[in-house]
Amino acid sequence: MRKRKLILGCALMNCVHIAGLNHFLKLAEGEGFETISLGPAVPVERLLREIKKHKPDIAALSYRLTPEVAKKIFSDLKNIISKKHFDSTKFILGCTPAVAKAARGEKIFARIFDGTESLEEIKAFLRNQSVDSSKEVYPQTLVERIRKKYPYPVIRHHFGRPALNETIKGVRKISKAGVLDVISLGTDQNAQEFFFNPELMKKYLDGAGGVPVRKREDLAAIYKASRCGNFPLMRCYSGTNNLIQWAEMSLETIHNAWAAIPLTWYSVMDGRSKRSLKDAITENQAAMRWYAAHNIPVEVNESHQWSLRDAHDSLAVAAAYLAAYNAKKMNVKKYISQYMFNTPPGTSPEMDIAKMQAKNILIGELSDENFEVFREVRAGIAHFSADPLIAKGQLAASAITSLFLKPHILHVVAYCEGNHAVYPDELIESCKIVHGVIQNSLNGLPDISDDKKIRERRDYLMKEAKYILTAIKNSGRRYSDDPLSDPGVIARAIKKGILDTPHFEGNPFLYGKIKTNLSSGGWNAVNTRNGEIIRERERLKKYLKI
Repeated sequence: MRKRKLILGCALMNCVHIAGLNHFLKLAEGEGFETISLGPAVPVERLLREIKKHKPDIAALSYRLTPEVAKKIFSDLKNIISKKHFDSTKFILGCTPAVAKAARGEKIFARIFDGTESLEEIKAFLRNQSVDSSKEVYPQTLVERIRKKYPYPVIRHHFGRPALNETIKGVRKISKAGVLDVISLGTDQNAQEFFFNPELMKKYLDGAGGVPVRKREDLAAIYKASRCGNFPLMRCYSGTNNLIQWAEMSLETIHNAWAAIPLTWYSVMDGRSKRSLKDAITENQAAMRWYAAHNIPVEVNESHQWSLRDAHDSLAVAAAYLAAYNAKKMNVKKYISQYMFNTPPGTSPEMDIAKMQAKNILIGELSDENFEVFREVRAGIAHFSADPLIAKGQLAASAITSLFLKPHILHVVAYCEGNHAVYPDELIESCKIVHGVIQNSLNGLPDISDDKKIRERRDYLMKEAKYILTAIKNSGRRYSDDPLSDPGVIARAIKKGILDTPHFEGNPFLYGKIKTNLSSGGWNAVNTRNGEIIRERERLKKYLKI
């Protein structure tokens, strides 16, 4: 007696296309099925003989040619099946959307796959699960979702239209499309800064940068709209003021999948709030600690904020480590390390990979049984062309470069973002472009571990970043037992230029005297007098004991 269920598959009649069928059968084997493939161009008569012989639970048929011919074949098959009574075998079909339309009219297939289904939908069918089951098919915590999908990354996208009703409708449409796992809700700057002090809002700025949520019920309504399709997780900004209150509210209303909190930003550094550097770092750390106490993963979106302002690569690596270090000090157990590619502009793919590998290795030194790191990759928004066709190519190219980091989360940035804030259809299209990249690349990217140029740049950046971290420690030893997590020390390191970018020039709260430049695909600090690359040993020599 057969212990496992059996699937018998073939391509019918004059159809010789069996690649999709073979992939399906391999997937079925992974789910515990026995499989038999009859191969291409199988006549109906032979198919029925084999069904009678093997008595499969499922007959998986494939036909990818002309719909008009397919309709005749399916009609003949239906007549024969009705006479032979193959009641113990369930017939399913893999085909093109055009053939699927012809097949549905014959009503002989228990399920028709037309190539637009997600991997989760196919697996749900094999497991005899309903795709409407949020608990069984679509885990509702980030870590569970990662563990179920990896090495296929969890897909995240940002969304927030400048009107509440438009955002609610968009979230529902996106959820039903089933193209992503996480909707990152973008709230407008008024909400981020003044939600708990609405009297300070400027009405004419409503909707600038995202959806204008003004009460808890707004967030609850948006979340409710996401309870369909593949039941995506939801998360949102941490706010730029009142971070703990934002944390409590987002957890209660949208079940915030993970927190995204800067270490030093959303302050006088970038003008998103009026918080001083020390006050911002102190409050940001407190928010990290709150999320950690509630067992919610934390992302410290620090490093790429520096790169967005043309910081040199070794500083970006140091900032990535500093962010992770502070998260661990705040007792975070599950840490999301975000890697924004294509930033600053002009960064080459190989130098991008080297920089991200340097970050990843240094952060990995912090990993232990109490600090688990998940890699999140994304394209840099500033590199997208305003021309949508060029931007689609840039989106795909950035995605394939970022896959070399073997990410747990892939944050899709819509191709249209160089022109305007994303609409639902553009978001869905962008996610599908990235799915295509992943499906073609996931199991076959070349091994670049021995690439000499990448390895040398990676090792160089790690060495340079350690000088920066040492300078911060040395500058704060007389003030703190742990300078790398001391708000006053970190704030002072920024004010004194240990951490600095050209964009800080003119900001009275910052330093702004460093010069950086793009060279051979990477960004470096340069001598202000002659423009030559300057090493951190020289730039920070007064803070280094060498």
